[in-house]
Parts: sequence; C-alpha cells; structure tokens
Amino acid sequence: MKYYILKELVNKLNNYTHIKHIKRVDNNTIQIEFNDRAIYYFDMTKGDATVYKKDTTSSAYKDFNAPFDVLLKKRFIQARIQKVYLYQDDKIINIDVLSKSSYKSLKTTLQLEFTGKHTNIIILDENRVVLDALRHIDGDVSSRIVKVGHKLQDIPKPPFTPKLEDIDDIDKILYEVYENKQQQIINQIKKQKINILKKEQKKILKILNSLESKEQLEKKSQELYKIATLLLANLHTINNYDSEVELIDFEGEKINIKLEPQKYSVKQYTNILFDKAKKLKQKALNQYQEKQNLDNKLEFTTRMIEVIQSLNSVDEIEFYFPKKQKNQKKTKKAQPYQSFFYQGYKIMLGRDERENIYLLQNSKASDFWFHLKDRHSSHVIVVNSKKTIPEDVIQKAATICAKFSVQHSGNYLVDYTQRRNVDIQNRANVLYNPYKTISVSV
Repeated sequence: MKYYILKELVNKLNNYTHIKHIKRVDNNTIQIEFNDRAIYYFDMTKGDATVYKKDTTSSAYKDFNAPFDVLLKKRFIQARIQKVYLYQDDKIINIDVLSKSSYKSLKTTLQLEFTGKHTNIIILDENRVVLDALRHIDGDVSSRIVKVGHKLQDIPKPPFTPKLEDIDDIDKILYEVYENKQQQIINQIKKQKINILKKEQKKILKILNSLESKEQLEKKSQELYKIATLLLANLHTINNYDSEVELIDFEGEKINIKLEPQKYSVKQYTNILFDKAKKLKQKALNQYQEKQNLDNKLEFTTRMIEVIQSLNSVDEIEFYFPKKQKNQKKTKKAQPYQSFFYQGYKIMLGRDERENIYLLQNSKASDFWFHLKDRHSSHVIVVNSKKTIPEDVIQKAATICAKFSVQHSGNYLVDYTQRRNVDIQNRANVLYNPYKTISVSV
C-alpha cells in the first residue's frame, strides 16, 4: 500500500481515543472498530497488504482462537489509544495503547507492517519484545526473528524518499480499495468457476462426438444377429475347440467366423452374440434420448456460464455454483434437477422437459411452483410445508426461473402458486389457477 495513503490514515486514526473491538475475520485480516463505530480492515496478505473500509461488517467464516487472537482481544479491546504513528517513518503503522489488567495498566503496541516480504501483524510490549505475531519467523528462515520473547529487530529503511500526494478524503480511498479488491476476487472466482464449466462442456462434447448413430448401431446389431443365427443353425457341425469356422450364409455367400474356444463353448458364444445384438438394438432405440439428454446438459452448462458472467458478488456466484465440500460423498445417481439453497429453503430447477416432468410428478401439494408467464420456461419448485413462503424466497426462485429460461437480459413476469393448484395436462404442459405474478430483472 502507498506510503502517502498510510500516512494520511495515521492522521485519521489519531482522531480516535480508544479501540472498541478487534478481531481476526480472515486468515490474514483483522477488523478494528474504533470509537464512533469507525471500522477499518487491515488485510496483511504478503505481497498485497491493504487497508480498506466497507459498508457492511464482516462475519468471520470460522472462529479464530489461536494464542495470537486471544492476546489481540485481551490487550486491545476497550484499550485507550496513546498514539498512532508510522514507525521510523516507514510503511509500518504502530498503535500504542493502554489496557487495564487486574493489577495495572499495560502498554502494548500493535505493529502493522506493510513491507513486502516482512508483512506481518506483531503485538509488542513496552520494550518492543514480541508477545505474539500473526506469522512467527525463525532464524533459519530469516535474519529477522519474529518469535515470542525475542526483542524485535527493526526493518532496514528503504534508501529512497517516498512519494507524497494530497488526499482530500482518506475514507473514500479506502472504500475504493475495497471495491477494487472485491472486483479482483470476483473476477478470479468467475474465472475458476467458468474454467470448471468449460471442462464439463468439453467432456459432454467428447461424449456427443463419440456417439454412434442409430443406423450404425442397428447395422452392428443385425450383423451380430446374423452370425449368431448362423452358428445356431450349424451347432452340430462345429467343434468346441475350433477357433474359426467357414459357413455359408443365408444368401449363399461364404463367411468366416472367429470363435473363442479358450473361454466359451460354441453354444455359450452363440448366446453371448445374441445378447450383444439385443443390447445394441436397444441402444439404437435409446440413442436419440441419450443424445437429447447430452444436448440438454450442454445447453444448461452454457447457460450457467452466462449466469456466472452476469453476477457481481461473491455470494451470488457461490449461490449459483457452490464449492464442493471436501467430505461430500458422491451419490450413486445424480439428482434429476438442479438444486439451490436459500435461507433454509430448497429450490429445485428443471433443466429440460424430462426434469420438469419429474419435478411436477414428485413435488408435494404444499410446495410452490414457478414458471415464466405465457412462454416456454423451466419449471421451478420451492420445497415448502406451509401456506406461504417469504417474499425474498419468492423473488429468488422467480429470478432463477427467468435466468435459466431466457437468453437476453431484461424484465420478465413469472407466475407462481402452490403445486396443489397446478394440473398436469400432457408431459410438462400444465394449467394453473389461482396464481400470482412477480416481475424480475435478469
């Protein structure tokens, strides 16, 4: 972070008289609340240390209870600020405080180092002896030891004079730092998610390209059936030790047939060929459906990429495409719908006609059903056991329905009602009444 920004921040922090609260909210980030509800975030990530402000307060994803965190709270919560300054006029913020113990007031320094490879948060006593630190550094790693009980060595000051600029509103700059940081994170997460989806697209395309046509499968089935029928008709003339036989087919043509005497008798081999011919015939009948399912998966994956690209917050991205949990067990059979979870409600999206039919047939009367008004769309079901659901859940479900049903952004009307009011006419075609309509923007 720039020297002149830190310098102006120090001037601002000197206006506060005490630290109301302090805690770690991420692995490398602490949140400090000064008096007058002034909250600042110090992200001490190596190589990218920054200070920022934001409109909403952060909730820690996990509880941080390391000795560093315990001491941080003990020494700085409700501590009176003595002085805030740049130590040795470098990019190192020192916050000197007095905190009350059972017996006496304790002087403690919180040292925030924005110094590249030395980036750290260090808690020091009045003699600059390390009480604890975010990162402990041993002598075999660096000549500058950061270890409990050791006096902290100073960082060599850069040999150049830092650039200075006038700042009208330091808080405005810190809000912009947060926005830029969030945008970088959002772009990075988007890239990761889209790469995963593109890999899935490649897999689907590979399977699609490898699918044999119905005609090819039927031809293979007929050829196997022909060979099996010939073998069956000539069982009495073929020896079980023959590895190849020459027979006359039903058109009077000679045909050579290879056998597998090491594995099967001629009769067993004939039955295996009949079985293979039957399976190929069945596969040929189902090939259209398999191709249609793969096409639908490819279309949904493409739509998901478009949705991810349109989102502008980490929470929204994680909602539509959450991380797989490390301990998540693989289910034997994939669920026949896409599911989302919002405020304790399960929202189910039909990705094609087959899944829409499944949702209609397997939802309960009390569940809520959503569909675009007067046009083709995915069916959405919100699992529910009461007469109503919250307005924001209705908004979210309607938005999901629109996002995965239309190709262009805009305002769309979505009808919704309880499943008991929806009558199935044919496949996924329905009639419904009474119902309500909500407008959503996607």
